[in-house]
Amino acid sequence: MDIEEEIDDENLFITFPPIVQKAIEEVFPSKDPLDEPDFNSIDYINSLFPTEQSLSNIDEVVFKVENKISSIDNEISTVVRSQITASEEGRQALEEAQKVIKQLFAHITDIKEQAEKSEEMVREITRDIKQLDSAKRNLTLAITTLNHLHMLVGGVDTLKSLTQRRLYGEIVLPLQAISEVMTHFENYSNIPQIKSLSDQVKSIHFELAEQITHDFKEAFSGSNTKTAIPNKQLAQACLVLSILDPKVKKELLKWFVNVQLQEYSHLFQETEDTAWLDKIDKRYSWIKKHLLEFEDRLGNMFPQNWEVSERIAVQFCHDTREALSKIMVKRKNEIDVKLLLYAIQKTSAFEGLLARRFTGITLNENSDASKDNGDDNKHNDYGKIEDINSSAFHGLIGRCFIPHLEIYIESVDRNLADLIERFVLDQKQSKPTEATETQASILPSCPDLFVFYKKSMIQCNQLDNGQTMLNLTKTFQKYLHEYAEKLLLSNLPKIEPQSLGTSVQNFTKDLQKISTSGLIQNFSSLLKEGELTRFSKEEQTKICYILTTAEYCLETTQQLQDKLKEKIVPSMADQVDLTKEQDNFHKVISNCIQLLVQDLENSCEPALTAMSKVQWQNVDTVGDQSSYITSITTHLKTNVPIIRENLSHSRKYFTQFCIKFANSFIPKFIQSIYKCKPINTEGAEQLLLDTHMLKTVLLNLPSIASQINRTAPAAYVKVVTKGMTRAEMILKVVMTPIEPAKNFVEQYKKLLPDSQLTEFHKVLEMKSVKRQDQTVLSDIFKSNK
Repeated sequence: MDIEEEIDDENLFITFPPIVQKAIEEVFPSKDPLDEPDFNSIDYINSLFPTEQSLSNIDEVVFKVENKISSIDNEISTVVRSQITASEEGRQALEEAQKVIKQLFAHITDIKEQAEKSEEMVREITRDIKQLDSAKRNLTLAITTLNHLHMLVGGVDTLKSLTQRRLYGEIVLPLQAISEVMTHFENYSNIPQIKSLSDQVKSIHFELAEQITHDFKEAFSGSNTKTAIPNKQLAQACLVLSILDPKVKKELLKWFVNVQLQEYSHLFQETEDTAWLDKIDKRYSWIKKHLLEFEDRLGNMFPQNWEVSERIAVQFCHDTREALSKIMVKRKNEIDVKLLLYAIQKTSAFEGLLARRFTGITLNENSDASKDNGDDNKHNDYGKIEDINSSAFHGLIGRCFIPHLEIYIESVDRNLADLIERFVLDQKQSKPTEATETQASILPSCPDLFVFYKKSMIQCNQLDNGQTMLNLTKTFQKYLHEYAEKLLLSNLPKIEPQSLGTSVQNFTKDLQKISTSGLIQNFSSLLKEGELTRFSKEEQTKICYILTTAEYCLETTQQLQDKLKEKIVPSMADQVDLTKEQDNFHKVISNCIQLLVQDLENSCEPALTAMSKVQWQNVDTVGDQSSYITSITTHLKTNVPIIRENLSHSRKYFTQFCIKFANSFIPKFIQSIYKCKPINTEGAEQLLLDTHMLKTVLLNLPSIASQINRTAPAAYVKVVTKGMTRAEMILKVVMTPIEPAKNFVEQYKKLLPDSQLTEFHKVLEMKSVKRQDQTVLSDIFKSNK
């Protein structure tokens, strides 16, 4: 039974917000209907008493509800009393916490006061310690200064006495000590007594420098240059010089090195026969012998860290470079490439010997001196010598040859010209290299050319990697262009122009005499009469290996450019650009592919011409594929395998050949279809069959007549599918009834959506539509755009 009376529940329920209600359900999960937020009393009572018979239990239900109400009242009372107790306990806890916080604050304040007292006590203690430390430092400094002053006063007198007696061995230690002491008195130079002592020390230094320089010049001047015997006094004097101003040692060494090279300057002056490049090895023999004698006789006299032998060798290099530069300018016409390379070879070997013998530590000093004289060791107008070789001595003499290296470039140019000429002469007799697993068959002259390039680049890198390397690059560019023109493009077979009309004139006349029933069967004999003059198998093979040679040159030219950029000085790397030469080889490859495509098209041309001459309006039955399709297939099976085999290592260019052929042949085939007019329905069906068979052949063209069935490239398949599908659509339009005209035009638009009005007229001509009807159809075509 249902309770129908309305009960006003407005004031009986408490409604909580959704968030609160959700929290209550999480804390006190319950399935009791009375706890539900959308509780409905009527629905609840109806659920307790669903039928009239269930009212018999009403007393029992009422009793249970009253018990539940009593139980809930008790729970509410208990909760209310507990909340009163909890409130009182919370108040007591808060008061207790406040009391503890006050005690803690008082304790912290007490600790802070004690810390401040301790800090003040420590400050007073450290103040006294700092005063004691300062007094100690001042006392120590005073004692040290007095000791230094005592040493200085006594040392000055001692040095004066030792200097007068030339007792250099006993001077070293006092002089070094006094020099160190003087550094302590730099801040006291305004005190007259200190300034006086400082002036006396400087005077002693100057006197020692003059005295030792005079002793050396007296020992090694005039006739004593080669006969001077090292003595202990001069060896000790060298130790004194190491303490004095470095300029004194530098000037003495400069003088001494020049003395050692006086004989060299005399023996190899410009007027002497030994001064020319053909005797350059005698210069190096002289210095090697002189250094051995010097080290044996005087080597122990100088401190090892003075590197006197190296200084002599470095100065020899500078003098030799200047002398060779002057004499080569004066006798420039006498220099040939053989003499120049001989001199460079001997010089490079000598510089390598110096690099192994010496460390090069003195080169910085010599470099600075050369810069002062206007000669920069590190740089010149032809590049950086140091970039060629990590050795410090490399190019020290050899850079004088760089301005004359145009002779070397001219020699390379002549050799390359002779090489290209020999390649041209040998072209007819030479055969291409045998193909390997990794390399296609190419002209043998190609690797020979790049081997010569490699040797020339290595040799030039040893001479100069600056302007000379850039000039060599330009020479390389010149003969890469000549190789592409004279050895590749000039040797491509030529297709002789021939009029197709003349070649098929005879058999097209015969077509008119053939009966309709014998039309298809007589294609074979007609096609043979219309074939053009084409490339032989040998000529096709020649085109292919010229293509693979151009590909080899293209790849190797890129590697050559990268290597040249790596070798040349970084500042000139951007000027190395072989892009034009690579474009030339791209042009050769493109020409080869075009010749192969044109040749294959020529082989198919008679078949297309025969196809357009057939009386298609007289065809009454549809049979197997026509003979002209068989002829095209035969030509493809004959020619494509030859090209594929010769381009087996150049798959991308074989694919390009296939794509170019398809792009060229399919439009010609479509134009031939347009020429098949007039045509009846059976003729159109036969043409559609032939077109489908040709499409199948073309899709398999990359692997035609091959035992290995390889999937055709996707790009090629796309070209063939698009072109041949269009041909099929044209024939399907031709087969479409002309009436009603509107439906015909709609079908045309559907099958050939991108067609133009001129193509629409061609289709109408194939269907032999009258001029008047063509005008009507054209108007409908235009209106449907």
